[in-house]
Amino acid sequence: MKRLVRYLGVGGAAAAVDFSLFGLFAGYLGYHYLVVGCFSFVVATIVNYALSVRFVFESGVRFARNHEIMLVFGISTVGLLLNQAMLYVAVGRVGLGLMLSKVGATGVVFLWNYFARSHFVFRGSP
Repeated sequence: MKRLVRYLGVGGAAAAVDFSLFGLFAGYLGYHYLVVGCFSFVVATIVNYALSVRFVFESGVRFARNHEIMLVFGISTVGLLLNQAMLYVAVGRVGLGLMLSKVGATGVVFLWNYFARSHFVFRGSP
Protein backbone atom coordinates (compact mmCIF):
# COMPACT_ATOMS: atom_id res chain seq x y z
CA MET A 1 0.00 0.00 0.00
CA LYS A 2 2.86 2.37 0.83
CA ARG A 3 4.34 1.76 -2.61
CA LEU A 4 1.02 2.60 -4.29
CA VAL A 5 0.86 5.89 -2.38
CA ARG A 6 4.41 6.76 -3.48
CA TYR A 7 3.47 5.80 -7.04
CA LEU A 8 0.49 8.18 -6.83
CA GLY A 9 2.94 11.00 -6.10
CA VAL A 10 5.23 9.97 -8.93
CA GLY A 11 2.25 9.52 -11.23
CA GLY A 12 0.98 12.94 -10.23
CA ALA A 13 4.28 14.56 -11.18
CA ALA A 14 4.36 12.72 -14.51
CA ALA A 15 0.71 13.61 -15.12
CA ALA A 16 1.50 17.28 -14.47
CA VAL A 17 4.15 17.11 -17.20
CA ASP A 18 1.74 15.27 -19.51
CA PHE A 19 -1.19 17.66 -18.89
CA SER A 20 1.00 20.76 -19.19
CA LEU A 21 2.48 19.74 -22.51
CA PHE A 22 -0.89 18.49 -23.78
CA GLY A 23 -2.72 21.65 -22.71
CA LEU A 24 -0.06 23.94 -24.16
CA PHE A 25 0.41 22.25 -27.53
CA ALA A 26 -3.09 20.86 -28.20
CA GLY A 27 -5.29 23.23 -26.23
CA TYR A 28 -3.47 26.54 -26.56
CA LEU A 29 -1.38 26.24 -29.72
CA GLY A 30 -3.89 24.07 -31.58
CA TYR A 31 -1.72 21.15 -32.66
CA HIS A 32 -3.59 17.90 -33.37
CA TYR A 33 -4.51 16.26 -30.07
CA LEU A 34 -3.42 12.74 -31.08
CA VAL A 35 0.05 13.88 -32.16
CA VAL A 36 0.44 15.94 -29.01
CA GLY A 37 -1.00 13.10 -26.91
CA CYS A 38 1.73 10.80 -28.16
CA PHE A 39 4.50 13.35 -27.58
CA SER A 40 3.37 14.39 -24.10
CA PHE A 41 2.84 10.75 -23.10
CA VAL A 42 6.40 9.77 -24.08
CA VAL A 43 7.92 12.68 -22.17
CA ALA A 44 5.76 11.89 -19.12
CA THR A 45 6.80 8.21 -19.34
CA ILE A 46 10.46 9.19 -19.14
CA VAL A 47 9.74 11.39 -16.12
CA ASN A 48 7.66 8.61 -14.54
CA TYR A 49 10.38 5.99 -14.97
CA ALA A 50 13.10 8.24 -13.56
CA LEU A 51 11.01 9.12 -10.51
CA SER A 52 9.69 5.57 -10.06
CA VAL A 53 13.10 3.98 -9.75
CA ARG A 54 14.14 6.75 -7.38
CA PHE A 55 11.11 6.75 -5.06
CA VAL A 56 8.90 3.70 -5.68
CA PHE A 57 10.55 0.63 -7.15
CA GLU A 58 14.02 -0.77 -6.68
CA SER A 59 15.73 -0.84 -10.07
CA GLY A 60 17.82 -3.82 -11.12
CA VAL A 61 16.36 -6.27 -8.60
CA ARG A 62 14.70 -8.59 -11.07
CA PHE A 63 16.27 -7.68 -14.41
CA ALA A 64 19.36 -5.93 -15.70
CA ARG A 65 18.74 -2.20 -16.10
CA ASN A 66 18.58 -2.30 -19.94
CA HIS A 67 16.09 -5.17 -19.85
CA GLU A 68 14.08 -3.37 -17.18
CA ILE A 69 13.89 -0.20 -19.29
CA MET A 70 12.76 -2.22 -22.33
CA LEU A 71 10.00 -3.85 -20.24
CA VAL A 72 8.86 -0.51 -18.81
CA PHE A 73 8.66 1.04 -22.26
CA GLY A 74 6.89 -2.06 -23.60
CA ILE A 75 4.26 -1.67 -20.89
CA SER A 76 4.15 2.05 -21.63
CA THR A 77 3.54 1.29 -25.31
CA VAL A 78 0.35 -0.52 -24.32
CA GLY A 79 -0.45 2.48 -22.12
CA LEU A 80 0.14 4.81 -25.07
CA LEU A 81 -2.23 2.77 -27.23
CA LEU A 82 -4.87 2.93 -24.49
CA ASN A 83 -4.30 6.67 -24.12
CA GLN A 84 -4.61 7.33 -27.85
CA ALA A 85 -7.69 5.11 -28.25
CA MET A 86 -9.43 6.80 -25.33
CA LEU A 87 -8.56 10.28 -26.62
CA TYR A 88 -9.79 9.38 -30.09
CA VAL A 89 -13.10 8.04 -28.82
CA ALA A 90 -13.67 10.76 -26.23
CA VAL A 91 -12.66 13.75 -28.37
CA GLY A 92 -13.13 12.51 -31.92
CA ARG A 93 -16.30 10.44 -31.54
CA VAL A 94 -18.09 11.59 -28.39
CA GLY A 95 -17.04 15.24 -28.57
CA LEU A 96 -15.77 15.67 -25.01
CA GLY A 97 -13.32 18.45 -24.23
CA LEU A 98 -9.59 17.88 -24.64
CA MET A 99 -8.59 18.13 -21.00
CA LEU A 100 -11.54 16.12 -19.65
CA SER A 101 -10.71 13.39 -22.14
CA LYS A 102 -7.04 13.53 -21.15
CA VAL A 103 -7.91 13.17 -17.46
CA GLY A 104 -10.00 10.04 -18.15
CA ALA A 105 -7.34 8.49 -20.36
CA THR A 106 -4.63 9.25 -17.81
CA GLY A 107 -6.58 7.58 -15.00
CA VAL A 108 -6.96 4.33 -16.93
CA VAL A 109 -3.33 4.35 -18.07
CA PHE A 110 -2.12 5.09 -14.53
CA LEU A 111 -3.79 1.91 -13.27
CA TRP A 112 -2.47 -0.15 -16.17
CA ASN A 113 1.09 1.14 -15.67
CA TYR A 114 1.18 0.58 -11.92
CA PHE A 115 -0.19 -2.95 -11.95
CA ALA A 116 1.75 -4.07 -15.04
CA ARG A 117 5.03 -2.64 -13.73
CA SER A 118 4.44 -4.09 -10.27
CA HIS A 119 3.71 -7.54 -11.66
CA PHE A 120 5.94 -7.86 -14.71
CA VAL A 121 8.93 -5.62 -14.10
CA PHE A 122 9.49 -4.86 -10.43
CA ARG A 123 7.88 -7.89 -8.79
CA GLY A 124 9.98 -8.90 -5.87
CA SER A 125 11.01 -5.36 -4.97
CA PRO A 126 9.84 -3.88 -1.68
